[in-house]
Amino acid sequence: MTQDNSPNTTAAASVTTLPLSPGDWGFDPLHSAVNFTIRHLGIAKVRGRFRELTATLYVGEAADDVRVSAEIALASLDTGNPDRDAHTRSADLLDVEKRPTMTFRSTRVTGAGDDWSMAGELTIGDVTRPVTLAVEFGGVGDSPVDGRKHAGFEATGEIRRSDFGLDFGGGMLGDVVKIQLDMEFLEPDAG
Repeated sequence: MTQDNSPNTTAAASVTTLPLSPGDWGFDPLHSAVNFTIRHLGIAKVRGRFRELTATLYVGEAADDVRVSAEIALASLDTGNPDRDAHTRSADLLDVEKRPTMTFRSTRVTGAGDDWSMAGELTIGDVTRPVTLAVEFGGVGDSPVDGRKHAGFEATGEIRRSDFGLDFGGGMLGDVVKIQLDMEFLEPDAG
C-alpha cells in the first residue's frame, strides 16, 4: 500500500506559495469589467455591465493572507438600452438612491495553479449574503506601456436577487443573476 503525501485542499491553501509578489496590488480599471446575465421571461438572456468599480487586492505570503474587496456603483448599470437602464435604476427596481453600491469582501481564498475559489460577503443595500466565486488566474505579464507587471483574473458565480430583497419584476425577470468579473491589477512598487 502506498501512502498519499499530497496535501489536501485546506492545507494547500495555507502553505501554497503564490505566483504574485506580496503587497498591495493596484487596480487597473481600464482593463477590468463586471458583467452579468439575467433571464427575461425565462426564454432569453439580457446581458449588462456596471461601468464604475474599484477594487483592492492584498497578497500575503500564502493564500490565507490574500484579501480582495470591490465596490460597484449600481447607477453605472448599462444593458445597452437607456430606457431599460433608467427604469432598472428607479425606485421600482434597484432603487439606486436607496442602494447606491454593491460591495464584496473576501473571507477565504483556496486553490492552486490557475484555478482558485474565493468565498466572501456580498452586500447590496443593507443585505449581506455569502457568495463563492470560481477564480481563474490568467497569469502575470509585463506591460510595455508602464513597464510594470500586471496580473489578470476572471471570476464567475451567481446570486439570487431574492436573497438581497430584489424580488421585483414578477415573473418577467429570473431570480438567478450570473456574474463574470474580469480584473487586472498592477504589481506593488518595489520601493
